Amino acid sequence: MSGPLEGKVALVAGATRGAGRGIAVELGAAGATVYVTGRSTRARRSEYDRPETVEDTADLVTAAGGQGVAVPADHLDKTAVRDLVDRIADEQGRLDVLVNDIWGGEKLFAWDTPVWEHDLDNGLRLLRLAVETHAVTSHYALPLLLRHPGGLVVEVTDGTADYNRDTYRVNFFYDLAKASVLRMAFALGHELGPRGATAVALTPGWMRSEIMLEAFGVREENWRDALEREPHFAVSETPRFTGRAVAALAADPEVSRFNGQSLSSGGLARVYGFTDLDGSRPDAWRYLVEVQDAGRPADVTGYR
Repeated sequence: MSGPLEGKVALVAGATRGAGRGIAVELGAAGATVYVTGRSTRARRSEYDRPETVEDTADLVTAAGGQGVAVPADHLDKTAVRDLVDRIADEQGRLDVLVNDIWGGEKLFAWDTPVWEHDLDNGLRLLRLAVETHAVTSHYALPLLLRHPGGLVVEVTDGTADYNRDTYRVNFFYDLAKASVLRMAFALGHELGPRGATAVALTPGWMRSEIMLEAFGVREENWRDALEREPHFAVSETPRFTGRAVAALAADPEVSRFNGQSLSSGGLARVYGFTDLDGSRPDAWRYLVEVQDAGRPADVTGYR
């Protein structure tokens, strides 16, 4: 059976693991050809020094029903990004979906550390990885995306615009990075909207990425064992939940109604009706405000 994205071409920049991998797989499950990039390959690991590779992501995309194409790339390397987009243009002649999911800053920030005490080199590196990479990728990829009307750009961040506006996020550098990506989607919406394309910011909820599961000492199969340590983890979601949000946006002929907006996986699940892999619809950002930040006991009733 053909999926709703059959014949569509996507680029998921930063797809080695986490949300990027989940997004790539769900785009593949919807029938898309998905180019996936990252710095960790079977031949060489990034400074994360983790086992996930961009080739593995491409294989998962293909297994899901799409066509996965792995392209190792550092998105701070302008030549590499230009060559990547040229390759997509040569092989496909189009780009329908661009997902800017590059992050790479997991080991570069310290919690609740003021800017004058934070390691400056790490903070500046985090900003380059989380912000500059998105700008470089958009610069080279958007002319291709604009060749055909209806293109979609998804800027993946952490936190909705409303939540981040009023909430200090981790530290100066982290806060700035996530706010910048939100603003990128807003600015791109103004530039792309009149040209027939749509840009949105999208945040997962409390995502059970490979790194998060490892931090809690659990696997996806037994993730609920972590609730004894952190009861609010009950509202968490898989990376595929965010992937289904992107696939739903990409298949929506009226997606332009969201142009320039800040969206969340849980909020879009209410709009489109998709679920996480377990059949639930976790709404982490509503839960965070109404339960966790409000100091109430952990209770996901009505939130998943």
